[in-house]
Amino acid sequence: MSAARRLPITQVDAFADRPFTGNPAAVMPLEEWLDDATLQAIAAENNLAETAFLVPDESNEADYELRWFTPTVEVALCGHATLASGHVLLSAAQWRNDMHFRTRKAGRLTVARDGDDGGYRMKLPAYRPEAKPMPDIVRAMGGDVVETLWHEGGYALIVYHSAEEVRALAPDLAALSKGDILYIATAPGGGDVSDADVVSRAFAPGAGIPEDPVTGSAHSVLTPYWTTRLGRDHFAAYQASARGGHVGCRLDGDMVELTGTCVTTVVGDFLL
Repeated sequence: MSAARRLPITQVDAFADRPFTGNPAAVMPLEEWLDDATLQAIAAENNLAETAFLVPDESNEADYELRWFTPTVEVALCGHATLASGHVLLSAAQWRNDMHFRTRKAGRLTVARDGDDGGYRMKLPAYRPEAKPMPDIVRAMGGDVVETLWHEGGYALIVYHSAEEVRALAPDLAALSKGDILYIATAPGGGDVSDADVVSRAFAPGAGIPEDPVTGSAHSVLTPYWTTRLGRDHFAAYQASARGGHVGCRLDGDMVELTGTCVTTVVGDFLL
C-alpha cells in the first residue's frame, strides 16, 4: 500500500477578528492541478462554504492561479476564500505587500496588506445589478420587500426596509435551491449594528450553502447598489449571519475594494 500524499491545508476565518466569526475557508496551495473530480471530492470532505486551491501561475500574469469549490460545485467567484488565500500567502511572505491571482471566470484579483493592524484590501469585479421583478423569489424569501434587482452572474438582490427585517428572515430554502443563484437580502444599517451603514444576509442553497456567513462576492453586488443609493463611494457593511462579519466597501471604477481581517484556525495536512 503506497504512502498517503500530504497536501498542505490551512483553515482561515475570513472577515473575522477572532475565531468562530466571519466565514471559514480552506486554503490549499498545490504544486500542480489535480483532476477536477479530486478537487471537488476534497472540497466535499472539507465541508466548508469554500475550499480555495492555488497553483503557481505559469502565465506570468499573476502570482497564483486560483479556483474555488463549495462542497458541491466549482464557483466563478468567491471573495472570502480569496481574502483567506491572500492571508495565508502573505503570512508566509512577510516581505510581500500584495498577492495577485489569475482566475478562470472573474479576471485578475488582488489581496494587499492594509495598514499595520493585520488587515487586508481585496479587489473584486463590480457587479452592477438592474431592477427586475422576481415574484417567486420574493415569496420564497418572505418579508416586506422594497425592490428586487438581478445581475446576470447569478445574483438576486432583495432589498428590505430595515436591518431587523433582514435578521428575521426565514427563507424557504427548498424553493430557492433550483439553480446556482446567490440570494442577497439587504437593508440600511441600524439597530444592534449601528456601526454599519448596510446590513445583509446571503443564501446559496443550490450550491450546497444554506446560508453563507460572510460573502465577499455578495459585496461585489452590494457595493455598486449602495454607493449609488447612499451618494458616496464607500460604506461600512455587516453580514448578519449567526457568525457575522464586518466588511469595508468602496467602489473604484469597475472594481470594488473590500477590507477585512482574517484569523488562522487550523494548519495541517490533507492526506490523499
